[in-house]
Amino acid sequence: MFVESVELENYRNYTGLHMEFDPGTNVLYGDNAQGKTNVLESVYLCATAKSHRGSKDKEIIRFSQDESHIKMMVRKDGVPYRIDMHLKKNKTKGIAINGIPIRKASELFGIVNVVFFSPEDLNIIKNGPAERRRFIDLELCQLNRLYVHALVQYNRTLIQRNRLLKEISFKPELLDTLDIWDIQLASFGRDVIKSRKEFAEQLNGLIRDIHSHLSGGREELFIRYEPNTEEEDLESALKKSRETDLKQRTTMVGPHRDDLSFVVNGIDIRRFGSQGQQRTAALSLKLAEIELVKKIVRDYPVLLLDDVLSELDSRRQEHLLSGIKHIQTIITCTGLDDLVTHSFHIDRVFQIVNGTVKEEN
Repeated sequence: MFVESVELENYRNYTGLHMEFDPGTNVLYGDNAQGKTNVLESVYLCATAKSHRGSKDKEIIRFSQDESHIKMMVRKDGVPYRIDMHLKKNKTKGIAINGIPIRKASELFGIVNVVFFSPEDLNIIKNGPAERRRFIDLELCQLNRLYVHALVQYNRTLIQRNRLLKEISFKPELLDTLDIWDIQLASFGRDVIKSRKEFAEQLNGLIRDIHSHLSGGREELFIRYEPNTEEEDLESALKKSRETDLKQRTTMVGPHRDDLSFVVNGIDIRRFGSQGQQRTAALSLKLAEIELVKKIVRDYPVLLLDDVLSELDSRRQEHLLSGIKHIQTIITCTGLDDLVTHSFHIDRVFQIVNGTVKEEN
């Protein structure tokens, strides 16, 4: 699969833009704050219906405008797809696939798989558990439609249960209705936990060799999924935690409190690893993510590298660039020196200056 073109209208700092990409390596270079990342964001948005930055639609629309449009052309297994996205300031975004509007954003998942790698991802291991849960959710939602349904329903039920916990302090007679929400939350939560457990197992089947290669055979990396409670114990855990939940007015147990640990040679590097170990593990995680997509969908994802090379030393740069030769890659950077140094083959180069794009030979 690969992205053929992207067309933007009133998107961030772009009044209008049309870019055509090569199925190989595409480089977008220029100074900071010129709009390079915005192009990557638009590709990610068309693949997942979400901004990798967590931005709301109204924050993406160009200043002083009420609407923004994105059109992305994709080719998958030789079949062309057109994805249209219509962002509105005060309404839900509109999405169409091949000119046919879709009702749910989840219908978008799977048309094009993307892996986004930014400098912030290098901190995924030392950051808080919310970052690691977000990583799991973003990838699983692209790969597993059943997970999307379970996660959406779980989050909706969680919101309702938390709202009820707050209301009970004013209306004690509502306490009897809590059992219904517990049953629903446990049902959807079990599916979320099961899928996350399988995801961690699949990653472990790939990441060990990748990390061993990156570390020169000196380190063995293992990802440990840490569910807040086991799937079969979730309903009973909710009952045991009810008194605490009522006092705190929020749900204290469930997969919304899960985490991942990264164990190198028996040591949890979230707490005790060096910055170098954490960065190598983060790079291994992204490379394993690419291989997992290939294994499941039988095609490589589109790789979006947002100024990440400047954050890696030359050895890690070499490992990353050597591992993506057969993948459509869109790279942003401030200059071409790093890529030229590695004799990396570049198929198309664009210079971006203040929201204008110029293709270079």
